[in-house]
Amino acid sequence: MPRFAANLSFLYNELPFLERFAAAAEDGFAGVEFLFPYAWTAGEIDQVLRQAGLQQVLLNAPPGGADLTSMASAWDRGERGTACLPGREAEFRAGITEALRYAQILQCPRIHVMAGLVPQGADVAALHACYVHNLRWAAEQAAAQGCTLLIEPINPRDMPGYFLRQQAQAHAVVAEVGAANLQVQMDLYHCQVTEGDVASKLRQYLPTGAVGHIQIASVPERQEPDAGELNYGYLLALVDSLGYAGWVGCEYRPRGGATLGATRAGLRWRKTVSP
Repeated sequence: MPRFAANLSFLYNELPFLERFAAAAEDGFAGVEFLFPYAWTAGEIDQVLRQAGLQQVLLNAPPGGADLTSMASAWDRGERGTACLPGREAEFRAGITEALRYAQILQCPRIHVMAGLVPQGADVAALHACYVHNLRWAAEQAAAQGCTLLIEPINPRDMPGYFLRQQAQAHAVVAEVGAANLQVQMDLYHCQVTEGDVASKLRQYLPTGAVGHIQIASVPERQEPDAGELNYGYLLALVDSLGYAGWVGCEYRPRGGATLGATRAGLRWRKTVSP
């Protein structure tokens, strides 16, 4: 049976962020994830996390910014990571350092590191070399506190120009970096939009042990995973059969939007698609 984690950047958006933890716990989630925590102090988040009795299973490193204030606003400025961008190594290292500080306080074992957008006219080989170099440094820092780093292929429709798009590309980078604590975050929504053939890719990659986290949403709407192109009853049973014991992040937008109770009403899917 999958262990579902509520993504609090997507779910319970009718509530202020710090109130979403209690709502997730009330709805039976044992774990939570979110994108960027940097607009709140680690202490504030830790307090509501512990009060709700939840486990923080994943957070994102800052998508940009050299200090906490700029890190908190980086996503809204259009930043999508700095790991592959030559000339921004100091900014990347500052972000990893801050992410590890949050992860340590929140006892979070995984950090997603965003690659970045490909600048117009950039030398892709230089971006790749920078990416590998930065990930090696970051993995070494993360290993010192027992933390795993994740990289995630993201589809070009949702994020045009993102450097990391294909599952094979991500796994090749993990192999090249060669760090035991660097794995792939496999979002089945992004995988389907970009490549399709999701079941075959699960069979190919889960047995390698290189997939450290899975996320789900319907395709194409990115809503509750009980409709659309993907049969999640089948896929989650396959994930179970392949021996995956990690978390499955619920990173989708509720059909009811940000109206009161929309997330809770949409959670009926857990009874219909769980193996």
